[in-house]
Amino acid sequence: HMLETIAGISGKTGGAFNLRLDSKGVERYSTENIKIIPKTDRPGIDILVRPGTKGESVHIPVILTESGLNDLVYNDFIIGEGADVTIIAGCGIHNEGHAKSEHDGIHAFKIGKNAHVRYVEKHYGEGSGTGERVLNPTTLVDLAEGASCEMEMVQIGGVSSTLRKTDATLGKNA
Repeated sequence: HMLETIAGISGKTGGAFNLRLDSKGVERYSTENIKIIPKTDRPGIDILVRPGTKGESVHIPVILTESGLNDLVYNDFIIGEGADVTIIAGCGIHNEGHAKSEHDGIHAFKIGKNAHVRYVEKHYGEGSGTGERVLNPTTLVDLAEGASCEMEMVQIGGVSSTLRKTDATLGKNA
């Protein structure tokens, strides 16, 4: 239910995929053109999109089910020149307890010349507990010449609080 709500996943996805559950990577697969590599110096992943990649997608949902968990993740997206991809990054918190559960995702995009990214981020909270469901996303976008990034960021419901930060650096005609 949670994966369907936050990332539109009802079965196996057709593209690259990374599932983070309760602060741990539990399932990951790459494609020929999209590589997902776990970071070695801090929690998170690097998503590398080969130049010229067209029509592919990557899903990187995060789900928290433990009450009292504070999850921090750093995801870096390196999008090659001329690529055109969709990234779906949903986060859901199911909190049955009384302690606050929080996910803070720091997503940094480096989008190559003439590349296009469609980025979808949906947040959702549920559970019968009284603990807060907190989501604090930071999105940093660096667009090269002629690049574009279309962002759809949605709070579906059930989230106690959010502090969103977004910053962009734009190249010529970006």
